[in-house]
Amino acid sequence: MPLFPQAPNAVVMIRPHHFFPNEETKQDNSFQSREPIDKPQVKAQAFEQVTAAGKMLEAEGIVVHTFEDQGLDTPDSVFPNNWFSTHTGGQIAIYPMYAKNRRKERRTDIIEMLKKQYRVQVVFDYSGLEYDDIYLEGTGAMVLDHIERIAYAASSKRSDSHILERFCAHFNFEPMVFDAKDKAGISVYHTNVLMCIGSDFVLAGFEMMTNVERRAEIIQRFENAGKRIIHLSEQQINAFCGNALELQGSSGRILALSVTAYNALTKDQIALLEETVKLVPLDVSAIELAGGSVRCMLAGIHLSKR
Repeated sequence: MPLFPQAPNAVVMIRPHHFFPNEETKQDNSFQSREPIDKPQVKAQAFEQVTAAGKMLEAEGIVVHTFEDQGLDTPDSVFPNNWFSTHTGGQIAIYPMYAKNRRKERRTDIIEMLKKQYRVQVVFDYSGLEYDDIYLEGTGAMVLDHIERIAYAASSKRSDSHILERFCAHFNFEPMVFDAKDKAGISVYHTNVLMCIGSDFVLAGFEMMTNVERRAEIIQRFENAGKRIIHLSEQQINAFCGNALELQGSSGRILALSVTAYNALTKDQIALLEETVKLVPLDVSAIELAGGSVRCMLAGIHLSKR
């Protein structure tokens, strides 16, 4: 068992060569930019930003496995955490994706690399459920508390409760489903834009959880686990403050988050976080046009090295 099971020390990142906001996901991703964009400029920016983010994480002692995506029809490939996840005990899950063009992001070479370099016992492949219109978009749809073994999931068409139950049975998690909406009444499309669980803190937009009893129950769970609770406003959620990931660096734990998110946190929130983690802001402004941020870009590796 790693020292900090919540904070992996290795990640997979995908460097896109033809990045652009995905038209197929715009319908239900309210975080996605609606503004007209300069495609060549955004494409170049995205490539540079992913490259720079990977180097910054490596400088903190994180092992970064970088894969290239030359594809023209996989605009969201920069977000690998949606199609696979890894777990202690040598387990990997492969997930069914809602948008048809996102299904092309799944890559055998990444799974093969994991099998070569890490101890992998079993791969659960749920992707065939797409044919039945059943989706669970990985650690986008779920935010996992690896210590308390709870899978938090905001209800949406990207997180089907039946497959969530199946995942939890296979991977030994307890499902915790809740409804979350913005002020306009639009459901939050992915749980990981709403919530970030660290080893001893949680950042979340609790006010966006619509059921008061469920919200209180979730807060109670975190308090019982001894986590510091940092409430994020809807404005901060829209600035991707909830879309961060705790990692184990060579000099301690870090919180990888975007520059956008860092700038939206209050001084008090930053001070509270810095008591246990070093904040590492990454400029991913081009990527954020697609409606995801740093957490979505990092597929954490919770496997033991061979």
